Amino acid sequence: MRLSDCHNFRDFRELARRRLPGPIFNYIDGAADDEVTYCRNTASFEACDLVPNILRGVENVDLSTTVMGQKLALPIYCSPTALQRLFHHQGERAVAAAASQYGTLFGVSSLGTVSLEELRRAYGTPQAYQFYFHKDRGLNRLMLERAKGAGVDVMMLTVDTITGGNRERDLRTGFSIPLRLSLPGLLQFALKPRWACNYLLHERFRLPQLDQHVDMGGGTISIGRYFTEMLDPTMNWDDVAEMVRFWNGQFCLKGVMSVADARRAADIGCTGIILSNHGGRQLDGSRSAFDQLAEIVDAVGDRIDVLMDGGVQRGTHVLKALSLGARAVGVGRYYLFPLAAAGQAGVERALSLMREEIERDMKLMGCTSVDQLSRDNLRFR
Repeated sequence: MRLSDCHNFRDFRELARRRLPGPIFNYIDGAADDEVTYCRNTASFEACDLVPNILRGVENVDLSTTVMGQKLALPIYCSPTALQRLFHHQGERAVAAAASQYGTLFGVSSLGTVSLEELRRAYGTPQAYQFYFHKDRGLNRLMLERAKGAGVDVMMLTVDTITGGNRERDLRTGFSIPLRLSLPGLLQFALKPRWACNYLLHERFRLPQLDQHVDMGGGTISIGRYFTEMLDPTMNWDDVAEMVRFWNGQFCLKGVMSVADARRAADIGCTGIILSNHGGRQLDGSRSAFDQLAEIVDAVGDRIDVLMDGGVQRGTHVLKALSLGARAVGVGRYYLFPLAAAGQAGVERALSLMREEIERDMKLMGCTSVDQLSRDNLRFR
């Protein structure tokens, strides 16, 4: 199977499955507990039907949108995700380059493997920084100052990871950073020598946003331990309000799921919120972001930009979210599998296919710009 044979999310996922060692594939593909929410995220879109209009003159379609002051050429963006150079040696560089080519926002994680300064210097497309709130308040201040100095456009505070989710696939393989695997996990790596060669022959794996603050040497830091031991479960609204004031710019909360929390975010001065259950990787049994979207847009959509992520695999999914009032839609696994399969070329192909789908579907809906999409175009079963 080649990259040119990939035409949708399932194809990219299969190509990544063939090329990645099992523990790394399962880290991307897996979710918490029984993975009910992971499956529900995509299924929620299927309970909603599109109602197209005809004879509207749709020769030219404008896919652009503005999100938290950032003009995007597409109504999708590349959500920040951790550890990207484990999936492909190009990592965040590939994602940033592809996002820049397609004129959309990309995010860099606190657990990113390329420095936010390097990416900011190299690419002019809007950049967000996914921030985790640590027990060490001095560390939090240093990281905020660093992001501000780098010229990050949007601060994206993740609020649904005060402790790690129960990701049982990772527990079975012993997946951790640095890699320290169970015997079955090691055997999976032996079966994928091409990945191992790429990993070993390129620059040393690092977490440059954290490497001055996290000991990656003596004791293995697993992802679960990072969330459990370093992140602050006492984080509250006063802490976030202080961060918003200090940042004094575009600031959004990622992981909002209730109307009450959306209102509170607007009250303290956030300019955006992202409805998200972390791809089903945290609280299994959580409601999907798409199912929460309409009531949150109704509650705060006139005060704050509302975005969503989770389960997005098709252009029609994007159209349904935009019709309910989302300003833009984040994708994660949708670009991570292509990244793992083929680096920058894979991410570019994925974004190209999504752009083509959205443009074609907009024409079939009888809409020439995203702001023409409305709830009149939807029916829920």
